[in-house]
Amino acid sequence: MGYSREVYDAAMAELNRRKNRAEQEAQERKNAFYQICPRAREIQQELAATASQTARAVFSGGNGAQAMERLREKSLGLQKEREALLMQVGLEKDALLPRYQCSHCEDTGYIDGKMCDCLKGLLRQEAYRSLNEMTPLTLSGFDQFELRYYSDHSDGGEPSPRAHMAQIFSFCQDYAAHFSQHSESLLFQGRTGLGKTHLSLAIARKVIGKGFGVVYGSVQNFVSTLEKERFGRSDGDTNQVLLHCDLLILDDLGTEFSTAFVTAALYNLINTRLMAEKPTIISTNLSMKELLERYGERMVSRMIGGYIRFEFAGKDIRQFKNREREQAKLRKK
Repeated sequence: MGYSREVYDAAMAELNRRKNRAEQEAQERKNAFYQICPRAREIQQELAATASQTARAVFSGGNGAQAMERLREKSLGLQKEREALLMQVGLEKDALLPRYQCSHCEDTGYIDGKMCDCLKGLLRQEAYRSLNEMTPLTLSGFDQFELRYYSDHSDGGEPSPRAHMAQIFSFCQDYAAHFSQHSESLLFQGRTGLGKTHLSLAIARKVIGKGFGVVYGSVQNFVSTLEKERFGRSDGDTNQVLLHCDLLILDDLGTEFSTAFVTAALYNLINTRLMAEKPTIISTNLSMKELLERYGERMVSRMIGGYIRFEFAGKDIRQFKNREREQAKLRKK
């Protein structure tokens, strides 16, 4: 997977921060130990001198092998003496070594020239963070979703909007609680202001808290970025991030500017993720007929066959919230 220079630099900066912190803390532990045991500092200096003498012995010839053996024994003796001093003050023998967050690469990001898993994980996290930077992931949770804004009056024997939305709400809570990389894909349909975005964000917030990589954003923003990268006006590989994240949430499908490139890009996202059994959540104000007219049978048939559909009911709850805010202001006067 390719990443932009900004994403790579940010991930490497985090690794450097971890490495520097681990080594700084190790030096602080050494300094404190040397204050307690001055002999330990002398041992460290003698070990450094022994290492230098060993290097010279390698190239000396003659009795170099014997000299190296004597230096090796001296080094081992110094190390044992240092371990004994550590034990005297209640420290483990490796207490003075840096405690790297990744013990495999020691927070360098690479092992024998190959990228370590810790750097791969940081790159994914930074790519997700970069894409989610402008989205209100912290503003919507299940606790803030209020069913009281939906009417409890039924019509013609059908469940009331409140009862209908209670079922959707319950499903979304269960979906987030039991989310896995192979969860079902969801299609949220309905008019503006019925809670589609709120519940999408609530799912995202819960799933992120479980450690999964979630990318959330409007379709318009995503396709704009994809188009810039496709035609060389921007670097990065957003398409790969969208294809491979654990959960992709596409908000406001149908509001983007429609072109042949946009339709093809959206079909590729939807189809590829379905084939890979990676979950996607799509919200849209369009009906199935309107989706068919806009995107064609091939794309809509993939959504019909591969997504669980939910029709959101009720009236624009933002109007109710605005009315409540106005009434609250009047009461304060």
